[in-house]
Amino acid sequence: MIRPTRRAALLFAGLLPLPWLLLSYRPDMWRWAFSGSAVLLFAMGLDTVLARPRRPLSVRVRVPDSALIGEQIQAAIDVTASRGLPPDYEIALDLSGDAQPEQIKDADSPANHALGHEVVRIGTAQRGLVNFDSVWLRWRGPLRLMEQTRHFTVSGKTSVIPNTRVARGDELSLFFQDALYGLKVQRGAGEGSEFEALREYVPGLDSRFIDWKRSARHREMLVREFRVERNHPVVLAFDTGYLMREPIDGVPRLDHAISAGLLLARLAINADDLVGVYSFDSRPRSYLPAARGLATFRRLQQGSAALSYSHDETNFTLGLAELQTRLARRSLIVLFTDFVDTITAELLLQNVRRLTNRHLVVFVTVRDGLLRGIFDAPPDQPRQIARAVLADEFMKERDVVLEKLERMGIHCIDVPPHQLSPALLNRYLVIKQRGLL
Repeated sequence: MIRPTRRAALLFAGLLPLPWLLLSYRPDMWRWAFSGSAVLLFAMGLDTVLARPRRPLSVRVRVPDSALIGEQIQAAIDVTASRGLPPDYEIALDLSGDAQPEQIKDADSPANHALGHEVVRIGTAQRGLVNFDSVWLRWRGPLRLMEQTRHFTVSGKTSVIPNTRVARGDELSLFFQDALYGLKVQRGAGEGSEFEALREYVPGLDSRFIDWKRSARHREMLVREFRVERNHPVVLAFDTGYLMREPIDGVPRLDHAISAGLLLARLAINADDLVGVYSFDSRPRSYLPAARGLATFRRLQQGSAALSYSHDETNFTLGLAELQTRLARRSLIVLFTDFVDTITAELLLQNVRRLTNRHLVVFVTVRDGLLRGIFDAPPDQPRQIARAVLADEFMKERDVVLEKLERMGIHCIDVPPHQLSPALLNRYLVIKQRGLL
C-alpha cells in the first residue's frame, strides 16, 4: 500500500490557495498557476519510485515457545533483501490470543536496524496463548513525501505460563531446613512421627524419645530419631469463577494463586509428596491426579497454564463434592478461592466443612488493598465517609468468615499478593513438621 505522508499532505494543502491568489492579480499567468502543484506531484511520483525496494523483501519471526506471566516476550524479526533494505523502516506485529498481548517497543537499536534485525518486546496481561499472525513494514522515500506499507503473513505462538520466580527470601528460612531436610528433627513432640534411626543419647536430646528396651539390650542409652512423613497427597484446588478474574496489582487473582500454588508444588515434590491440580467454577473443569517426581512439576505447570478465566459463578457444592469423590486417601487440599461477604460465603462454609471430615484443608485468599486504602484515606467529603464505612463493613464480614473457617480447624491464609507465596510455603512446612497429615 502506497500513500502520501503527512508532509506531502501539508505541502499540497499549502499550495492550493497560491494559484487562485496569483490569478486574481495576474490572470495572464494562468499557464504557470498550477506549476507548483505539478512539481509537487512529480516529486511525489519520484519519491514513490525511489522508495520501492530493488529486490523482494522477506520477513522471518522467531519467538520463544513459552514465557512467564508478568515478563516480556522478546520476538526477533529478521528482514532480508538481496540488495539493500529500505531506509528507516518501522515494524508492527499483528497479535492475538487469550493473553491480551501488546507491543511495547518497535526497534532494538540503530545498529541492528541497519542489519535488518529487530527485537520487539511483547507485554502480556494474563495467561494464555499469544499468536503472531503477521508483520507490517512501513518506510518512507528519501524525500519523505510517500510511504509504503507491506504486509507479511507469519506463523508463531508463545504460551504464557504462570510465574514461579517469586518468594525467594528470608521468609522461608524459618522452617525450611528443619522441616524438609531434618537438620533439627527433635524440636518437639509430634514434629515428625516416621521412625528413622537410633542414636546415642547426649544431653540436650528429648528424654521422651529414649528407647528403654533397646538401651537395656545394648547397655547404653539410645534415643529414637524421627523424620517428617513423606508420600502425602497434596491437591491444589483452584476456583476459576468470575471473582478470581478480578485484577490485583494488574494481575488476576487466579494468576497470583497459580504462581503460589506452583511454588508450593515444587517444594512438595522435593519433599517426596504427591501433588495434583483440580479446577472448578460452575462445574468441575480439570483434574490431574497427584503424582511425584521432577517430571510431575512440568505437567502441573502445563496443566495450570491451561486453566481458563470463567465468567460463571462458582458452584462450591458441585465442585468440592466432585473433588471428594476423586480422593481415596486423606490429603492436604489447598483451596484457592475468594468471596465477597457472609451471604455469598454460606455455601462455601458448608461444603468446606464436609472436606474437613476426612482431609486437611488450607483456605487461601488474596487480600485486595483497595478496601483498606478507602478506609485509611482521610475523609474530605461526606461521600468519602460513607465509602469508608462500607469498606469497614466488608472487611469485618471477611474477618467473620475467616474466623468461622478457623474454628472448623481449617488453616486460613489471607494476605496481599506479595506475601502469598511465603505464607503458603511456610504454612505447608509447619504442617509437615507437626505431622498434621
